[in-house]
Amino acid sequence: MINENSPLMNTYKYLPVNLIKGNGCLLYDNKGKSYIDFTSGIGVNSLGYNHKDWVLAVQEAASSLQHCSNIFLNKTVYELAEKLTKLSGMSKVFFSNSGAEANEGAFKLARKYSFLKYGKGRNKILSLENSFHGRTLAALKATGQEKFHNYFFPFPEGFEYIKADLESLTKALTNDVCAIIVEGIQGEGGVHPLDKNFITSLKKICQEKDILLIFDEIQTGIGRTGKLFCYEHFNIKPDIISFAKGLGGGLPIGGFLCNNKLQNVFNPGDHGTTFGGNPVASSAALTVLKNIANEKALKEIQEKGSYLTNLLKDISSPHIKAIRGIGLMIGIEVDINPSSFQEKALKEGLLVLTASTNVIRLLPPLIISKKEIKKAVKILKNILENWEE
Repeated sequence: MINENSPLMNTYKYLPVNLIKGNGCLLYDNKGKSYIDFTSGIGVNSLGYNHKDWVLAVQEAASSLQHCSNIFLNKTVYELAEKLTKLSGMSKVFFSNSGAEANEGAFKLARKYSFLKYGKGRNKILSLENSFHGRTLAALKATGQEKFHNYFFPFPEGFEYIKADLESLTKALTNDVCAIIVEGIQGEGGVHPLDKNFITSLKKICQEKDILLIFDEIQTGIGRTGKLFCYEHFNIKPDIISFAKGLGGGLPIGGFLCNNKLQNVFNPGDHGTTFGGNPVASSAALTVLKNIANEKALKEIQEKGSYLTNLLKDISSPHIKAIRGIGLMIGIEVDINPSSFQEKALKEGLLVLTASTNVIRLLPPLIISKKEIKKAVKILKNILENWEE
């Protein structure tokens, strides 16, 4: 296991398990013990592990063309772009490698649009308190949680945080605001779904003032909530959508979509990345969309999410303070240490995540079965109803 002599930087608090393989929604350690996975690599492994279609697509792509510079057009990434824009109803897409990089590109697109139309000085981007948008400097500055900011000053300018209410929004809407970025569910902030009335009003105000609405769908997108994108639950359409995590099903891919208004803002040289739109990752993404982005699969995710939530609500424990989320993105707010709970669950063969300071976060693969959900909740129930520090 990791110790002070490890060559790895001390950036992660490793749990005492050495995972070596997976199949379906189960992971196995080097001692042969199995675990029900309710983490999916923090929302990444949407098709679970060793999915036949995914493995075959990746193998074929890797044996054909593992990488291609973006100065050449690649058939696979073009097909993925067509698929994503059609499914989302958006106009153009840019592919990157991660969620933070996707948000960085979205900020650049928003600022160039405003610069071209209104000139210098209209460049402020609003984000919400309790938000999380990535670890790179601009994405980190856009993150509305001060605990992530310490040590890394100075940050890029032009970001401001507001509460998720109309009063705060109205006060913040000065003439220098060009965009606002929101998560439909604040994942790292504690799995908090935003209020539908706030989002509806926000969209209306953004339209009236020509302020761009960016939806950060890095954790909530690609079927996680039972819709292809979480914004669909609010019956609105953003100007920009950033995505990552679940699209590649285990391989790094991210990016951002834009609507017609923004489709011609970027010119060659304005933005770029070496690995964005990698053919192997794009092949994996196409397989994920084939399996997830259809009415039957999304309906099943919604049903499984409801099933999971209802089972959790049947747990009789004074330590549960709230259960919230949408689809297969669920948070259990507790009055105990979620990290201690995580370690106890690990011993019982269940992998869970934490969020904020008091939330157990559940992000199972989207192919999870009701039988596996029931088994996982039984473990959760046993720990919570018999809790001892």
